[in-house]
Amino acid sequence: MTEIRLITFDLDNTLWDVGQVIRHAETQMYNWLDETVPEYRGAMTQDVLLEIRQQVVDERPELGHDVSGLRKAVLYRGMRRLGLPEARSEDYARQAFQAFFEARQEVVFFEHALEALAELAGDYQLAALTNGNAAVEKIGLDKFFAFAYSSADVSASKPAPDIFHAALDRAGVYAYESIHVGDHLVDDIHGAGSVGMHTIWVNHGAESDAEGHTQPTAVVERLRDLPEAVRRIHDG
Repeated sequence: MTEIRLITFDLDNTLWDVGQVIRHAETQMYNWLDETVPEYRGAMTQDVLLEIRQQVVDERPELGHDVSGLRKAVLYRGMRRLGLPEARSEDYARQAFQAFFEARQEVVFFEHALEALAELAGDYQLAALTNGNAAVEKIGLDKFFAFAYSSADVSASKPAPDIFHAALDRAGVYAYESIHVGDHLVDDIHGAGSVGMHTIWVNHGAESDAEGHTQPTAVVERLRDLPEAVRRIHDG
């Protein structure tokens, strides 16, 4: 029998469709920009934004693991490229990012996601581990998760082991007493598996297999099946 004491969760594309969320958030951000800095959208083409983004990462590599910091820095440099003063550029970048960030927390959960979390939270300590900038307290998931770490918190992105080790240390458990749940075969399954955690691959797309990747401990295609998969590992 394997006593499981901690279950960690990826968020984006595990509990909701992040593409849908980001599209909505960027719409809100550009609505704000169109009203406040109408020249921004026309000047900041995709090529220009990619150029600015690369400049920022080259100069501040730590932002490669901080999606919020990176987005704010790109917005600021875009404002400066338009010729706006430094103070106004900082203020506009902050406000534009805030419009994005608030909308980024308006997620639409996959079917049975909340029910699965509620059931598991009754028996296990749960935590969130994300490379993104979803805020569990704003989304209302802090009632399920004991804590949450982002890649910005540990200055490293999954599949690097840092975020998994941080969670294990915080919970005071061994890797074999934990399960990581996620949709990404490299970032989640390989990353968590490489530190010795059990893994559950949430295979929303019903992909045929995980050939060529670290094999998950278990696979579910529907979140309603997640509690049973955890019980099988716990009792295994």
